[in-house]
Amino acid sequence: MTPELRKRGTFKIFSGNANPELARKICDIMGVPLSAAKISRFADGETDAHILESVRGEDCYVVQPTCPPVNDNLMELLIMTDALRRASAGRITAVMPYYGYARADRKPAPRVAITAKLVANLLTEAGVNRVITLDLHAAQIQGFFDIPLDHLYSRPAILEYIKNRNFENTVVVSPDVGSVERARSFAKRLDMGLVIIDKRRPRPNEAVVYNIIGDVKGKTCFIFDDLVDTAGTLCMVAQSIKEQGAAKVIAAATHGVLSRDAIERIDKSPIEEMILSDTIPVNASKSAKIKIVSVAPLLAEAIKRNHMGESISELFK
Repeated sequence: MTPELRKRGTFKIFSGNANPELARKICDIMGVPLSAAKISRFADGETDAHILESVRGEDCYVVQPTCPPVNDNLMELLIMTDALRRASAGRITAVMPYYGYARADRKPAPRVAITAKLVANLLTEAGVNRVITLDLHAAQIQGFFDIPLDHLYSRPAILEYIKNRNFENTVVVSPDVGSVERARSFAKRLDMGLVIIDKRRPRPNEAVVYNIIGDVKGKTCFIFDDLVDTAGTLCMVAQSIKEQGAAKVIAAATHGVLSRDAIERIDKSPIEEMILSDTIPVNASKSAKIKIVSVAPLLAEAIKRNHMGESISELFK
């Protein structure tokens, strides 16, 4: 731990079972050990959490994305938070690199749940004092919380990876209208043009491309999105722009959920490279197309600034 961090008092970083490797990377960068906790299951599948060291009066950070198995990892986070609260932790921050249940952020039809708000309520009731997360599926989810939330972006890590490559005649592709703001941000920082896909979704995990707004012919196209789930939409967009004359298709996303046969789809698609961050554990050995960039330095800096009472927004200027 650096002297400046030590002056502000000690803090502890814990991890559930969702992504312990990312938690260890964060601890290595910050020069602190990963604090001890035991997460186990009862015979009937219930989760049990035991904090194995004193946390009285201390800042505690729990690194736990709610990735698959989503329900198990969410319950681990809630139960660990409850254990820390009952152990008199001074402040509890949930570091959720991936915020699950975020896609249900409104009522598109009668009698459906808004799970993004429900999870926010559960975290607050469990005793979380602050949330640090990356690339929410929809920015308005920040307003669902009655506690402070730091919304980070994986953009710096992905941009650094791309800028170290010598691509020419490039354009950024937004896979749908909802991703335009994110794609425009990348296009601005990479000094590239912007193409927008007019996509409709007749049912969950299924999409139809109606129009391509912009020119992709002969260009290297970067498709940016917040997450890749089944990869059906991503591969459809890649196929559509390839048919319109794109020279090369490269995709990038923060969260590699990669459900069902997503990796097989990506391998069979025109996508030449799939850039993902490590918010969710991804076995890159399953596909030669998958490249992983780490958000551990970004999260470590956010934790440090939070502990020091410094601005986190300065990270993105």
